[in-house]
Amino acid sequence: MMKILIPFSYFHPEQCAGLFVIDDMTEEAARQGIASLITVPTPTRNVPEGAKWERDETLCDGKVKVHRFRMYGEGKNPVLRAFRYLLCEMVQLHYMLWKEYDVAFIDSTPPIQGLKLPIVRLFRRKKRFVYNAQDLFPETLSGTGLANQGGLLWKIGMWVSNVTFKYSDKIIAISEDIKRSIVARGVPAEKVELVYNWVDEKAVRPVAKEDNPLFEEFGLSREKFTVVYAGNLGNAQNISIIVDAAKLLPEIQFVLFGTGGLENDIRDQIAKEQIENIHLNLLQPSNRVSQVYSLGDVCIVSCKAGLGGSAMPSKTWSIMSCARPVLASFDEGELKSILEENNCGVFTHAGNVDEFVEAIRRLSLDKEYCDTMGNNAREFILNNLTKEVGTKRYVDIITSTTRK
Repeated sequence: MMKILIPFSYFHPEQCAGLFVIDDMTEEAARQGIASLITVPTPTRNVPEGAKWERDETLCDGKVKVHRFRMYGEGKNPVLRAFRYLLCEMVQLHYMLWKEYDVAFIDSTPPIQGLKLPIVRLFRRKKRFVYNAQDLFPETLSGTGLANQGGLLWKIGMWVSNVTFKYSDKIIAISEDIKRSIVARGVPAEKVELVYNWVDEKAVRPVAKEDNPLFEEFGLSREKFTVVYAGNLGNAQNISIIVDAAKLLPEIQFVLFGTGGLENDIRDQIAKEQIENIHLNLLQPSNRVSQVYSLGDVCIVSCKAGLGGSAMPSKTWSIMSCARPVLASFDEGELKSILEENNCGVFTHAGNVDEFVEAIRRLSLDKEYCDTMGNNAREFILNNLTKEVGTKRYVDIITSTTRK
């Protein structure tokens, strides 16, 4: 039986972006008779209170095994976090050198994961590697404010990513923009496969406002025009534009769900400036995604200017699957084309507060148009980005590496 090794940074009961890819892909692989082993540190990030887990777990009728190795918690101290990443990578290298598997599936978080590949290739030449480029490194460094383009850290990051690309047998890019950027670095085009992140259209679906319990749970009004953001609260997402818009649109209800490096700063600003129309809540479990995005009349996808070419937020597809229009504060590119060509959202330029505010104001005055765009968005998902299509593509790419 073929076996996939997945050295990953997070797993249930942790809550973070990207877990659905592992869940759905391993489920499809199991359906095809392919075994998976997920190695991951003990849970520490966004773990719900009372959550239970075991160090070793078996899923999908025994075809998926999860092994959690002991590791200290992920705090906010950058030095301790970096050292934790390094320790985790040493443990994962050990597994890649000694575990039995045919293909290793490597994610782009943390970005230093690819440095294991030349070492493993040196000792285990027959092993194959698939790299999942959910974002681009070192471009993401500038978004977090850790590096300037052309600086020493940037150059180191470029070297790390080039090593990763060189030793990967296949690279999965989640957007045309990301694929184009990878190929521009000299990677052969036939090595890079484009697979958009999918959404489970049966699980992530519209919830009518009158049936959505989150309105009562978080003390929200069903009568007010509601704008929703869910995800990381960091520099790369440019959350400040949402706060600025809320101050200029006191009649609009802004609902944010998330955690991240700027969470405390945002809470302090809301309290200090008495911004009463922002409701900031913790990130919700994945089984509440439909309810979270269905709260909104429109939902936000945002980035810091200059980062749009290095990421394609998966939340875009979840928003659309809930039949809600996307309000993008993003760089020009693929996302803009999808929204405008399919009339399923409104694009504004990243960092442009005036455009962003005017778009919200205009949408709030035309609820019927919002509904039309939301219906178009759901239709786009059903026609293009279903779970079945995406997971089969991933498994096909992984298995293709063993036929070389």
